[in-house]
Amino acid sequence: MSPAAELSPTPFGRLLTAMVTPFDADGHVDLALAGRLARHLVEEGSDGLVVCGTTGESPTLSWQEQVQLLEAVRQAVGPGVKVMAGTGSNSTAEAVEATREAAAAGADGALVVVPYYNKPPQEGLEAHFRAVAQAAPELPLMLYNIPGRTGCSLRPSTVARLMDCPNVVSFKAASGTTEEVTQLRLACGPHLAIYSGDDGLTLPMLAVGAVGVVSVASHLVGRRMRSMIEAHFSGQAAVALGHHEQLQPLFKALFASTNPIPVKAALEISGWPVGAPRPPLNSLPETMRDDLSVILTALRQT
Repeated sequence: MSPAAELSPTPFGRLLTAMVTPFDADGHVDLALAGRLARHLVEEGSDGLVVCGTTGESPTLSWQEQVQLLEAVRQAVGPGVKVMAGTGSNSTAEAVEATREAAAAGADGALVVVPYYNKPPQEGLEAHFRAVAQAAPELPLMLYNIPGRTGCSLRPSTVARLMDCPNVVSFKAASGTTEEVTQLRLACGPHLAIYSGDDGLTLPMLAVGAVGVVSVASHLVGRRMRSMIEAHFSGQAAVALGHHEQLQPLFKALFASTNPIPVKAALEISGWPVGAPRPPLNSLPETMRDDLSVILTALRQT
């Protein structure tokens, strides 16, 4: 009989919400609303929050806005909730500085995306993440692989070399395949906490060794996401599968257009006026908004 696999730690909990950034009618960051939304997400089951990530529209936020948003959310939820900051950039110098600032502003961790557009080779990626890790050695890092957006992929073998940095503790897997989780575990062992970066793949990824999810859908169904995760880890496979299947229409609708366009529309429908995305993103077309409204209504009735 094969020995049981060792489970990974959960440095940031199991359910993290990648927070949208609320904007007011003039397009300015609404820090007060961000604080209220952050508290609501925690009440609905989130162990932690990620600000200024992809869902938070980091490409159109100034560094000053990002620090202000981190500080506002940190103050709103208090010390008992993990608050992570997206500090990635396609410039190593910028990522280093942003990570230092996040640590100084009270972040519990940093989500650092693979550099986008310039497509560095693996040696360049290793040097980039090593520089970020060394810039804030006390700040836990979550490496973020999303090749569909960045144009290149961080290989498991490269991550394995980075494991000698004590603060490289987790990984957000958003390549669209469960195989990435298995390859990371084989290369890095159980000490790397792998989080699903895709709501629809959360349950399959948990089955092959992921510890949780960095979720978009949890803005709307946080309690159900948490129930699915808890059911999986308590051995209630049928219950977990039931949640997974019931939530699939929402998962698909939230990525029917570029994230965070649909989730911002869904929040508006649900009574959270978080504003439209900043250009070049646009508001969700009315027909897609109507479809989303139908899905949300159906979920409320189940």
